[in-house]
Amino acid sequence: MDFLRPASWAEALAARAERPDAVPIAGGTDVMVELNFDRHRPGALIDLNRIPALRQWSRDADGTIRLGASVPYTRIIDELRTELPGLAMASRTVGSPQIRNRGGVGGNLGAASPAGDTHPALVATDAVIEVESAARGVRTIPSTEFYLGVKRNALAADELIKAVLLAPAKGPQQFSKIGTRNAMVIAVCSFAVALDVGARKVGAGIGSAAPTPRRAFEAELFAADALPWDGRGDLDPRVARRFGELVAAAAAPIDDVRGTAAYRRHALSVMARRTLTWAWAEHQSSQTETEETDQP
Repeated sequence: MDFLRPASWAEALAARAERPDAVPIAGGTDVMVELNFDRHRPGALIDLNRIPALRQWSRDADGTIRLGASVPYTRIIDELRTELPGLAMASRTVGSPQIRNRGGVGGNLGAASPAGDTHPALVATDAVIEVESAARGVRTIPSTEFYLGVKRNALAADELIKAVLLAPAKGPQQFSKIGTRNAMVIAVCSFAVALDVGARKVGAGIGSAAPTPRRAFEAELFAADALPWDGRGDLDPRVARRFGELVAAAAAPIDDVRGTAAYRRHALSVMARRTLTWAWAEHQSSQTETEETDQP
């Protein structure tokens, strides 16, 4: 196996074009598992750790956050928990502190496992993946179109993931994950919800309960129409319950060693109901604080 160490992004793209059999490696938290268990033996590895831009994040002129593919989860948690709360919550559930120090969203996307912890937050918030090839340049892929199947993504053979583009939160966001314990566990299923208060929209992302991460579109439309946006009223339990039912109906789970399809549907229903309730309570609280601040 060859080990390639490009010193720049241009060199990395050239190496990717010349060696389509090569696998990119940055944090290595997914790639090394595949190698250690002899599940995959690529012809080469492309080490991306010498490219600083992949480990940085910035704001574009329109406010969009450009998250480098290799920004560690710990930095997302520490530096972006206000702008990207759903992604930060999901990042806290990834592996151990050592893995969170090494791994990043780009690796999660490259692996394209249905159980990847950040995927529900990415699809719920309309994240866009920026990729590039030496021959064709940059293109962007909506997160809802990035996942093609179990561990299959929309990258061409000569492309690398450069960044993830995300709008700062426009309302409360929540994330929930079910597993056998709180850390170092692959999700039985997971769920993210994002409220856009100004646009009166709801995003709902499902993980580990279908061949790919997916949106719960009917649940989103229902909640957007049913939430009491005009006031600070409590969330009707019937709305939360129906939202959970629609989220569960959007899944396509299987029975496996981590759980049954029936359990996954039930768990998704519960998580959706709870996260929507938590998000709405956070919205109510922020509205109250705003009103108190505006008092003369």
